[in-house]
Amino acid sequence: MSARSAKVTLLLIACFFTTVLAGPAAADDPVLRAMQKELQRSKSQLKLEQMAAPYYIDYRVEDLEGCFATAAFGALRSNIHAHLRLVRVVVRVGDYKQDSYFGQGEGATDYMPLDDDELALRHHLWLATDRAYKAATEALAAKQAQLKQLSVEHPVDDFARAEPVEFIGPLVRLAVDPAPWLETLQQASALYRADPQLESMDATLQFQTANRFFVNSEGTVVRTGHAAYEVSIAATTQAADGMQLQRSATFAVPEGKELPTAKEFLARAGELLGTLKNLRAAPVADEEYRGPVLFSADAASTIFADLVGENVLGRKPGLGQPARTQGAFASSYKGRVLPDFLSVTDDPTLASLQGKLLMGRYDVDDEGVRAVRVCVIDKGKLVSYLLGREPILDFPASNGHGRARLPANPPGPSLGNLLVSSSEVTSREALKNKLLELCKQRELPYGYYVETMAGARLPRLLYKVWVKDERQELVRGAIFGDLDARALRNNLVAAGGDLNVENRVLNVPHSIVAPSILFDELEVKRQDAQKSKLPEYPPPPVASGR
Repeated sequence: MSARSAKVTLLLIACFFTTVLAGPAAADDPVLRAMQKELQRSKSQLKLEQMAAPYYIDYRVEDLEGCFATAAFGALRSNIHAHLRLVRVVVRVGDYKQDSYFGQGEGATDYMPLDDDELALRHHLWLATDRAYKAATEALAAKQAQLKQLSVEHPVDDFARAEPVEFIGPLVRLAVDPAPWLETLQQASALYRADPQLESMDATLQFQTANRFFVNSEGTVVRTGHAAYEVSIAATTQAADGMQLQRSATFAVPEGKELPTAKEFLARAGELLGTLKNLRAAPVADEEYRGPVLFSADAASTIFADLVGENVLGRKPGLGQPARTQGAFASSYKGRVLPDFLSVTDDPTLASLQGKLLMGRYDVDDEGVRAVRVCVIDKGKLVSYLLGREPILDFPASNGHGRARLPANPPGPSLGNLLVSSSEVTSREALKNKLLELCKQRELPYGYYVETMAGARLPRLLYKVWVKDERQELVRGAIFGDLDARALRNNLVAAGGDLNVENRVLNVPHSIVAPSILFDELEVKRQDAQKSKLPEYPPPPVASGR
């Protein structure tokens, strides 16, 4: 029977659901009120003829407002203010052990009215619920057919039970006027005039708020809000041999008062241009090096984000796949993944650290589960994963880390505040001395120091540290050949006491906190860098304006 030809019959099936808890604060919110009323109606009336009734329904509405602006070469290029509401409806058919959450059965999305017209809101919810239910019934049949062809040795439930939560937080509004920043962006991007060899110079801002409303048929009612303010500067140039060189700097904070002043932002932009000029003049890295490498806390944050953060997410493998989860740590549960002096915790309940506000703070995740602190790596041993409500082998319940990477996307395990700590703290000077001592033991003329990274293997600012006089020499065009999970486990020998707090807005807002680290051996080699012809003729003259 196709969903198109199916007849929707009105049947009372409220006995399958828990009554929604609606406190006075929830009742005062027109969006939550519309969601709760339509959820109750869906619970009691939704069933296709000859098909199973839903055992679970949830509605997630996101009210998003933001300002986005870009300046390039001293002129404003874009200035956009946007406000929209999106809804995602999930209807699950079957039961917690095996249900319809598969393929097209993973929910329906739609735009919602921006005003608080209750009837209009309910109408959109009704249509999205109908689509989600029809897709779920078809998805369950497709899933069951596929499972019949597979042999599953250790079956895991499709959905985890969770206690109902009622949490009504305050609504969040933009707290920073973008107008003064527009002038700052233009001033920052106008600094290109000091360096005629620059090929691009952009400054951007993104100020945004997200107010989230969530209700489900288990009784959960949640309203939360968060803000993110981000300003950045980026520039590119080319060396004489055509090698493309890039530098960028980003300030991301959860409260507007934490943004840098215009003077601080312009000073940072000037520093960035200075390093680009130095990179153009720097020699290319040697063809191959194997030896000790010291990473600043800033560079280490990138390494831990990419090589640890992504691998402690408990993502359920595809149907019939025997692995516990996905990623480099899929088979590492209870095994050593870091040296025993390092531990890693994710704590979304932590609001600040060392006086700096953390972007990954939240109270309730996007699946209606309260946020909790989770130790994922204890003294080098992997002891847990970050989980949403999709269970994996040995982990049947959520630990409050189910978050949606985009408003219309389904929630999945995500980082909050990832904190890396060391039980054996080494001072900055001692780390440098240890780097030099390792070089002497191996009769190497220099070691490497990394100040910033552009990814887990690509250094942006890389310096040779000469053993003879401790001089630092900037080089370009290098890449790490073996910086991976194995190197983290076997070659990381020391960690500093300094901590870098890096706030990230992209996908899910989160924070990475990490110390400087020393590897006793890594491969650094010359990358096959993209090289382009230099421009055929010079840029327009700045002084004349012609």
